[in-house]
Amino acid sequence: MGFLIRLAITAVALWVTTLIVPGVEVTGRSGADNALTLIVVALIFGVVNAVLKPVIKVFGCVFYLLTLGVFALVVNALLFLLTDWIARGLDLPFRVDGFWAAFWGAIVMAVVSWLISIVVPDRLENR
Repeated sequence: MGFLIRLAITAVALWVTTLIVPGVEVTGRSGADNALTLIVVALIFGVVNAVLKPVIKVFGCVFYLLTLGVFALVVNALLFLLTDWIARGLDLPFRVDGFWAAFWGAIVMAVVSWLISIVVPDRLENR
C-alpha cells in the first residue's frame, strides 16, 4: 500500500511540475493518456532514484561535502534527464527540454512531493 501511495504522490508532483516548469511537459492525446504517462514516468523516476542515487551519493560524497550539498541539485537534475531519456526510449509523450528545465523540474518535484507527503502519510499506523 505504501508503494502505491508513494507512486501517486510522485505522479501528482510530476503533474504539478509540468504545470509550473517550462520545458517539462506531457503531450498525450487525452487526459487519460496523460495520467497514464505520468504514472509510468513516476515509476521510472522512482526506480532511477532508488537504484542510482545511493550509488552516486557513495561515490560523490566528496563533491557533496565540497559544495555543501549543492551538488545534490545537479545530481537530481541529471537523474530527471535520465528519466526523460528512458521515457523517450519507451516512446512515452513526456519531454524535458535541457538541463535547466530538469534542474528546476527536480526542485519543484522535490518540494511538491514533500508537501504532499506531509498531508498524506506513507503508511497507515496501527493504533
